[in-house]
Amino acid sequence: MSGLIEQERYTCAIGALQSVVAIPRATPILHSGPGCGSMIAGFYERSTGYAGGSTSPCTNFSETEVVFGGVDRLRSIIANTYKILDTDLQVVLTGCTSDIVGDDVGSVVGEFIEQGKPLVFVETAGFKHNNFVAHSNVVNAIIDQYVDLYVDDHLPRSNRRLVNVFASVPYQDPFWKGNLQEYKRLLTALGFEVNVLFGPKSAGIAEWRSIPAANFNILVSPWYGLPIVEHLEQQYGQPFVQFAHVPIGANETTRFLEAVTAFALEQGAPIDEQQVKAYIAKSEYAYYEEIDNLATFLLEFRYGLPQHVHILHDAGYVVGLSKFLLHEVGIIPKEQFIVDNTPDEFQDAIRANLAATSDKREIPVTFDPDAGAAQNVIRNLDDTKRGRGLIIGSGWDKELAKEKDFDFLSASVPSPYRLVLTTNYAGYSGGLRVIEDIYDVVLSTYA
Repeated sequence: MSGLIEQERYTCAIGALQSVVAIPRATPILHSGPGCGSMIAGFYERSTGYAGGSTSPCTNFSETEVVFGGVDRLRSIIANTYKILDTDLQVVLTGCTSDIVGDDVGSVVGEFIEQGKPLVFVETAGFKHNNFVAHSNVVNAIIDQYVDLYVDDHLPRSNRRLVNVFASVPYQDPFWKGNLQEYKRLLTALGFEVNVLFGPKSAGIAEWRSIPAANFNILVSPWYGLPIVEHLEQQYGQPFVQFAHVPIGANETTRFLEAVTAFALEQGAPIDEQQVKAYIAKSEYAYYEEIDNLATFLLEFRYGLPQHVHILHDAGYVVGLSKFLLHEVGIIPKEQFIVDNTPDEFQDAIRANLAATSDKREIPVTFDPDAGAAQNVIRNLDDTKRGRGLIIGSGWDKELAKEKDFDFLSASVPSPYRLVLTTNYAGYSGGLRVIEDIYDVVLSTYA
């Protein structure tokens, strides 16, 4: 792809420093220019964690380092970081300038590893790829350079109940904390032990060390994160099951749990299938009781509710939300826009997954990281016969919704108009939260 991209909704590779920030008591060290951390912090907002964003230790790569190299400065920053910050793991991430100069970061990191320091390095030059790809690179680097040192204490596939979950990219997904907590809650209820690795429900580095012991891995993603589970399959012989979109609401959450259970039984996991069925039945009953409670509201406002929706998001959310809104909310997905720069080799499978949503209705989808172009498409649509519309996207789409007189829900980054802490959109409870959020926006127009 060539030319300018307007309103890019992801970052360059060094944005994967947020994947490090999301690990409890882990610290990124940036071997980059001074603006990189601030840029990432500004894009994601409220994302500094223990020592991330603009507070990340940084070599502040300058003209001097371009001419003479920056390894001495990097060595000093690493040593001083250990003196100042009480951390369990440090990860050095390189920026564009240090990668262009060709600093031997690996040899510097090796010096500290020989001293017994938990230290990892990853090349994350922004000109190489984006943060969706770099997230996998960071995770795999930690596995190879740190986790593998402890494999004798956690023999591969030695715990038949244990699973590793790879799903939301931390901070890139505004709901990553809540989603990971929900996956852990759901799977624990089925009888699994669950590593989520990131966020407050992770046990931190101790949990990372136990990665090899897992019976298998669960990937909730259409493409990002796939290199992680493929690497673990090769490294430790762990198979993986993939659910290709975010499971939102009863239909898809039940499908997700049933798929994981079937795969687990194939892998010899000691999971009670009757327990799983009972839990799903109980969860669905509670979910549909809340849906029943909506009946009076929906009847009263039936002419003033959104009838169709445009979604600008990553592939996992565009598919997940489209399935949920069509089948469980009654809002028709119209033109959809996947803006995560999905690699070409995954696009056909994503189109097929979206097409399988309904055999009665086509859902048009466009893959384009240029969200400004997506906005122009929506802007020029004739909606006179479509009824009230809804846009689900980032804060940048709020003004477009005003232009079109549509309702607007902020659900992707950047999101300056919404505060998200531990909200989840995944799962049974996530579906109810999406309904709450949409109709809260709608009802606010009657105030």
